[in-house]
Amino acid sequence: MARRPKRLRLVTWNINSVRLRLARLADLAVALEPDVICLQETKVTDAEFPLREVRATGYRHIVIRGEKGYNGVAILSKIPLARIEDVPDWCGKGDCRHIAVDLDIPGAPVRLHNFYVPAGGDIPDPEANPKFRHKLDFVAEATAWFANGAAGGGRQVIAGDLNIAPLPDDVWSHRQLLDVVSHTPVETDLLGKWQATAGGWIDAMRHFVPPPQKLYSWWSYRNRDWRLSDRGRRLDHIWVTPDMLGTLKAGQILKDARDWPLASDHVPVCVEMLV
Repeated sequence: MARRPKRLRLVTWNINSVRLRLARLADLAVALEPDVICLQETKVTDAEFPLREVRATGYRHIVIRGEKGYNGVAILSKIPLARIEDVPDWCGKGDCRHIAVDLDIPGAPVRLHNFYVPAGGDIPDPEANPKFRHKLDFVAEATAWFANGAAGGGRQVIAGDLNIAPLPDDVWSHRQLLDVVSHTPVETDLLGKWQATAGGWIDAMRHFVPPPQKLYSWWSYRNRDWRLSDRGRRLDHIWVTPDMLGTLKAGQILKDARDWPLASDHVPVCVEMLV
């Protein structure tokens, strides 16, 4: 008897402090009913991660890598998973910016990578701005790691806050943001090289919402009426390997989450697959 495909609803979200927005995480679980949630900027040590409260929302399988006050990534899942231990220490900094797991999908596992790429500061000059140099080095290292096959083979997904809006229609004004960190040519070119690894990753959201339609996942806190000005950028991404293209069924950016009480400046990005 042929195996019936399993629905996999995957969300990535830069939560900007998991303890501060624990109630918003519960809102997300109700709004989208995801099977797996990738969080970035959890900003909490592993010992202080609110495991009990998160499990109460239905996510029993949790993998975390965090530090106090900065960075931090987590994968929350209703599906059993196994942590991948052999991942790089990116740029030798010990930052908590990447975790990977194998999701226990009948037939063939899906390897899921959750990334939080450095933001890069404000000055798009690697000589004048060490934060921007770190960002460029991080993306270059990730590209090389996937290009040489060190990440493994088979079905894989990259999700996370990659902090780069790669396409002209991923920002509110391509012309005005060409010299703004997150949309500079050096960043978008580097991200394109990363996406070209593993046979060419599929940008899942752009599979459903192709250009020239505008698509954003982040709106600055500096915009008081963010919805009226709509000066957004698409910084949060979900990519799948080409062998998973046929599994893609739907994509959604939960824009209304930007209006939630005590909102993050990022909103959840959701892709549904039949795996």
